[in-house]
Amino acid sequence: MTGESGQRSAKTVGGTEGGAPFIHRQRVRYLEVDQQGVVFNSWYLAYLDEAMTAWLEQGDVRYTALMDAGFDVQLVHSEIDWRGSLGWGDVAEISVTPVRRGRTSFTLTFAIEARHEDATSSPVATATTVYVTIATDGTGPCPIPPLLDPLLAS
Repeated sequence: MTGESGQRSAKTVGGTEGGAPFIHRQRVRYLEVDQQGVVFNSWYLAYLDEAMTAWLEQGDVRYTALMDAGFDVQLVHSEIDWRGSLGWGDVAEISVTPVRRGRTSFTLTFAIEARHEDATSSPVATATTVYVTIATDGTGPCPIPPLLDPLLAS
């Protein structure tokens, strides 16, 4: 949205129904662990992508339905701050919270916590990712479709 001053405007949005973040669980696989015994950094973006897709599905938005309606989302910016690590056999608990909605983009924050095999847990990372809604016909960015409104409502 663009105001009179030409500045883009956006609104802050909340989590799932009741304001709680959505939690996605992902078990660390052997192939994701490097020679240091921890998950290699590139896998974290894959984990975030899986969590985002699961967040859509818990909101009754299947990714195929989004595509069938003529829309897709592209990651345009992501930042990850590590505080710990995940190892083989850990379960990553990834919380997903929508925090900003613009005209064509939205921002999700993620918090990753490790659930270890010994039943302990520890914080691993936080991330912020910006997605832009695009048209599948190749015309580029487009307004966020009504299909996503319930997930991005304040």
